[in-house]
Amino acid sequence: MRTVTVKGVTLGEGMPKIVVPLTGADPDQLAAQATALHGHAVDVVEWRADFFTRLGEVDAVVDQARSLGDQLAGTPLLFTCRTRAEGGAAEIEDEDYGRLNTAVIDAGAADLVDVEYRRSPAVVDRVLAAAHAAGVAVIVSSHDFDGTPSRGEIVARLQAMQEVGADICKVAVMPHSVADVLALLDATRTMNEQFADRPLITMSMGPLGTISRVAGQVFGSAATFGMVGTASAPGQVDADDLRTVLRVLAGG
Repeated sequence: MRTVTVKGVTLGEGMPKIVVPLTGADPDQLAAQATALHGHAVDVVEWRADFFTRLGEVDAVVDQARSLGDQLAGTPLLFTCRTRAEGGAAEIEDEDYGRLNTAVIDAGAADLVDVEYRRSPAVVDRVLAAAHAAGVAVIVSSHDFDGTPSRGEIVARLQAMQEVGADICKVAVMPHSVADVLALLDATRTMNEQFADRPLITMSMGPLGTISRVAGQVFGSAATFGMVGTASAPGQVDADDLRTVLRVLAGG
């Protein structure tokens, strides 16, 4: 299994890494949220740039990413512009989406970027090529906020992400039953055991899916999203509580 190491944090080995999002709308809010992370269980910080009021200004986004990177020092920064179609706040055309991500990459302003699998294939390929040329790891992601695809569809989606060159493949779904949660977990197990040669991140969202956030490592998920303060998606668990449970599941 190939692993991904960024600033000393390795995804794909050991306990799942805890990713905590920042959702501030402006530099002051983001700086305060970043400061509040001190002393908490955080392995990777995700900047959800789709909440940023100046998202349409590429230079402002790049400058803000740099500022967060400086403030976070040795903690890896994941840049994410989550579009409305994937449960985020951004209304942005594919070309602008690609331009924004490549600008952050070319500026060396983030350690990882999240690219939505269902964007234009040409744009996805362009961002992947720019990131890999710059040594930036890419999470290719897919989010279903309305329901849970079949186990087979989840596996197929993860395989397709792997084939396009994702360094990490991510799927998040919304369950409406325990069977939906089991479908996500079994798809993760199947992909991990039979097809994956790189890290996976999977989760069921909402209260019903909380078990997938704390026990995903049993099935092959390499990271989980927690919160310090404000959640960015339904069902996120407090990061410190999450670390405690992950340690218990890891045997100590």
